[in-house]
Parts: sequence; C-alpha cells; structure tokens
Amino acid sequence: MPDIRLPIRTARLVLRRFEAADLDAFHGYHSLPLTARFLPGPAKSYTQCMERVGKYANFAFDREGDWVVLAIEAADSPGLIGEVVLKWLPGHRQAEVGWCLAPSARGHGYATEAAEAVLKLGFEGLDFHRIDAKLDEQNTASAAVCERLGMRLEAKHVDKWRYKGDWATEIVYAMLRDEWAARAR
Repeated sequence: MPDIRLPIRTARLVLRRFEAADLDAFHGYHSLPLTARFLPGPAKSYTQCMERVGKYANFAFDREGDWVVLAIEAADSPGLIGEVVLKWLPGHRQAEVGWCLAPSARGHGYATEAAEAVLKLGFEGLDFHRIDAKLDEQNTASAAVCERLGMRLEAKHVDKWRYKGDWATEIVYAMLRDEWAARAR
C-alpha cells in the first residue's frame, strides 16, 4: 500500500480517515439536493450515507481504481465539514482529485486548502505524474478552485453525458508533477 500518513494538517484544516461519528454530519449535507447537484446520483438517504461513511473509513489504496476519501474538519473546530478525494486512475501514475463541502463550509477557501494538500500527497508522497479534476461546466465554484490551485483547463467535452435529465458538458482541469514542482518553488 502506498504510504498515506494521516492525519494531514494544513494551516486551518485536518484531513483524516472517516469515523462512525461523522455519519450525521455527512448525511446532513449529502441529503441536500443542492449538494447532489454536481455529484453522481440524487441526494443520499441515511442508509446510503451509512454505507459511504463505512467504505470511506475502511479505504484501501493499493491499486488502480482505488479511492482515498478523507474527512475535512476545521483545525479549531472538530467535526466533519466535507471530504476530499483522490482516485487512482488507470494508466501509469494518473489520479483524479475531487471535493465536496457542507453548505456552511463553502466560500471560506477550505476546498482549495484541502485539495492543495491532496495534490501535495499525490505528487510528493505517492509519485503521481498527472492529477486531473473533472467537473460539470456549470460548477463554476469548483472551476475556480482548480484555477486557484494552478491547474490548467485541458478539455471541454460538450454534452458528454445525460446527467439528471439534461445534457452535461464536462470540463477537465489537470496538473503534471513538473507543474506542481514549479508552482511550489
């Protein structure tokens, strides 16, 4: 298993393994249609949230296709406020990053801070060559996070899939390890 040392601490956040105590907070924001807007599937039931929290708490990150989903909490106020994801993609040293925050945690720079920590983990700790983020074009808040991180807009796939009754355009932001290293100097 690649070495993922938890928790990961940033200036304002703690990224850690999910715990059973996170269930109510997780359900609190994943049950909202507003949260589900840019996520696969509809808002989640309590049972679906139980399954997800259990899976996230017991993640394995051994091979392509595995995901690590870390709970995000404010360092000065423990309690789940969101999650950040790193997915090991097929191909040589490829990954995808993503995030989701509770409505009360949005707009404070937490997604950028958490995603930056996961990019650091991916490039410096896990030796990934490329990390991308795939977004619905209408998800302008997440696009802004990608831009703040220094990721470049790499692709726009018009009407790529049917998504919740409508055609959705996917945009792809990406960063290479060399770009990360140049940014970090």
